[in-house]
Amino acid sequence: MKQKRPTIAALAEAAGVSVATVNRILAGNGSVRHETIGRVHAAAEEIGFYGLGVIEARRNDALPHYKLGFLLQQSTRELYRLFGDKIIEAAGRRHTEKIEPLVDFVDLLTAENIAERLARLGQACDAVAIIAGDHPLIGQTIADLRAQGTPVVTYITDLSAPDRAGYVGLDNWKLGRTAAWFIAQTTHAPGRVAVFIGNHRYQCQDVSDASFRSYMRENAPHLTVDDSRPTHEEPAEAYRMVRDLLENGDDLRGIYMAGGGISGVLKALREAPPERRDVRIVCRDIGPETRKGLTEGLITAALCHPLPHSSDELIDTMIASLTNRRGSSVRQRIVPLDIITPESV
Repeated sequence: MKQKRPTIAALAEAAGVSVATVNRILAGNGSVRHETIGRVHAAAEEIGFYGLGVIEARRNDALPHYKLGFLLQQSTRELYRLFGDKIIEAAGRRHTEKIEPLVDFVDLLTAENIAERLARLGQACDAVAIIAGDHPLIGQTIADLRAQGTPVVTYITDLSAPDRAGYVGLDNWKLGRTAAWFIAQTTHAPGRVAVFIGNHRYQCQDVSDASFRSYMRENAPHLTVDDSRPTHEEPAEAYRMVRDLLENGDDLRGIYMAGGGISGVLKALREAPPERRDVRIVCRDIGPETRKGLTEGLITAALCHPLPHSSDELIDTMIASLTNRRGSSVRQRIVPLDIITPESV
């Protein structure tokens, strides 16, 4: 005997809602909460209701829709393009909202240009995330966007702007001390250690630089840490600085790359005589060039953001800042540190 199809009344009873509610969902001509549509959808799956496809379409149509902007840096750097790709993947993993990600890159890293680009992106999006150095102009733009109802979340490196909605990134104090531990534990002869930063306005780099020196003072008296050298995130500048260090002394024991330019460091080491390549390199984050340096044994360790996790946390923080606009506190999402060595790459 052929089994009867479940009726609308049966679906309403299984979902714990009224028949009128099910009819509104099927017709798509009434306002029904997304949570209620989800409950009806689950019940329809369970009893084998014939209109499951229609209910699923209504559920998707009822999802909150957000347009989120992401202002990253230097489109020419593979690392930032990787950040962008992982953000787009994270947006696609959301099941309780429909996220439209708009990923933008800034190549001219002046505060004026970044502030202008941030303001423009903020006009087009519900919320914005930004990677940038700390500067009053950028802080003022964040304040202006907040006044307009557009929250700004800092990513990777925090800012001092009091009107930012949140920060998502690593514990940079722990990162710097971990970098120092690697160099101190693998370097036994006395000598010098160089620290390369992008520039002094990146909070993440300044904090990790300070904690790196803190560890060295406490635990590695045989090593002297030089003054920080800014690479301005340019591989060519990092290349020149490593060449100078190698040519003007034989006591270079380690380099901590707190900022960008790792490809220039690796190029200089590859060109150096084999006896001069015994320099411990610890860097932040991993892209194709860093991965290659690890496989060659030129890099001792890469201390990285877990990009799928941090991308998920970033979008979650941005959504939270939109759904609770009255919150005055800055949301802090500290993600765990990934450590990659030549043996684990």
